[in-house]
Amino acid sequence: MGVFEARLAELGIALPDVVPPVAAYVPAVVHGSLAYTAGQLPMVSGALAAKGKVGDGAGLVPAEEARGLARTATLNALAAVRSAIGSLDRITRVIKVTGFVASDPSFTGQPGVVDGASLLLGEIFGDAGRHARSAVGVAVLPLDAPVEIELVVAFE
Repeated sequence: MGVFEARLAELGIALPDVVPPVAAYVPAVVHGSLAYTAGQLPMVSGALAAKGKVGDGAGLVPAEEARGLARTATLNALAAVRSAIGSLDRITRVIKVTGFVASDPSFTGQPGVVDGASLLLGEIFGDAGRHARSAVGVAVLPLDAPVEIELVVAFE
C-alpha cells in the first residue's frame, strides 16, 4: 500500500464503489497523464444523500450540510479516478476541482461549500492536493442534487 492509499486508511476513509452513470457517459476518462472525472453527485449506497437547493431558510439544504455533501461527491470522484488508473498512489497532483452548487437565488456561499472537496483533497494528498478551483452556483443539478464535483488529476 502506498502513501495516499495508506492515508485514506489512517483517516478512516473507505472509498465507495464507483457510482454507475445515470446517462450516456463514463465515470472517468484518462488522456495521457491526466484523469478527468465526470461530475460526481453525493451518492451513498445508490441514492442521493440529500436533495434540493443550498441556502439559508426553511426547505433549503444548509451550507454546512452541503459542504459535507461536497466531500461525499469528492470521494465518489476519487473512486472513479482509482477505477481508471488502478491506485490513488499513482496521482502526482490534483490539478483542478470544479464544484457546482444548486443555489437558492440569494445564496452566495458557493466557495465555502466547495471547500468540502478542497479540504478533503488536502487531507489525503497534502501539497499534491493543492489545486485550481471553480465554485459555481447553478439553478439546478441532475436528480435535484445540491452539489456536483469534477476532478482533473495528473498521474504517473
